[in-house]
Amino acid sequence: MRQSAFNPKAAVVIGVFSISTSAIFVRLASEASASIIANYRLLFAALLLLPFILFHYKHEFKRITTKNWGLSILAGVFLALFFILWFESLNHTSVASSVVLISLQPILAFIGTYFIFGERFSSGAVISIFIVLLGGLIIGSGDFQLSGDVLYGDMLALLGAIAVTTYFLSGQHVRKNVSLITYTFIVYSISAVTLTLFNIIQQENFFSYPASHWWIFIALAIIPTFLGHSLFNWSLKWLSTSTISMAIVFEPVGAGILAFLILNEAPTWAQFLGGTIIVIGLFLFILSTSRKKKITISTKNYK
Repeated sequence: MRQSAFNPKAAVVIGVFSISTSAIFVRLASEASASIIANYRLLFAALLLLPFILFHYKHEFKRITTKNWGLSILAGVFLALFFILWFESLNHTSVASSVVLISLQPILAFIGTYFIFGERFSSGAVISIFIVLLGGLIIGSGDFQLSGDVLYGDMLALLGAIAVTTYFLSGQHVRKNVSLITYTFIVYSISAVTLTLFNIIQQENFFSYPASHWWIFIALAIIPTFLGHSLFNWSLKWLSTSTISMAIVFEPVGAGILAFLILNEAPTWAQFLGGTIIVIGLFLFILSTSRKKKITISTKNYK
């Protein structure tokens, strides 16, 4: 597969920085429920993509196979579920704990790619995964409390990690056969419809919010969604689910810094130490997987 002119790893870095803003925006939209925030985030994102679909990509829908439609629908539903679970967790636990528990998804992605796609990693990659997980646990240790409302928020974040891993695993095959714009539009639209139905059933308020909240909904659609998840989806054509999932562990570092600057949630020594360990673990993992891919490509050239 020919490499993109735009470095996929650079895209992942931009994506990680962008999604680091998500938890902050959610906290600032305090008058809206988790499902409403998620609903408008994905609805506005789909509407922003609609002109591109109508004028440039609508012909692609005829070529999408039944299997890819099914996987796209599955990805859309699990993306909606992820946002509901994660946004709601932010109402019960700290930004640091919530985001770091979401970032524990690499081990889930590792298991998924191992059993579903037959992907194999070197011993160095496996060790780096545990290093990253250790860093994540250290970040969350400062405010991780196993009691009452905080425990409930932590559990929601863990369930969110499972949902977002399923979302990425579902999209890995589709993105190799469907363009980024078309796939993203389908997934976001399915997620928006899923969330709309959920909010109708829950009898949520759709409209009575201050102007600041509507700007936040739009910002969520543009920054963490387009510059975050869309770049991840684009990168799936060249990078594995596990690599992207490992990169996302940078999010607790970015979110922690933003939480300090905007929400006055001061970082602890555990967050600083854990963040450093995460950076080291991520570097080792990407280095290991990149080296393995180079060896695989070289071998294929002789066949």
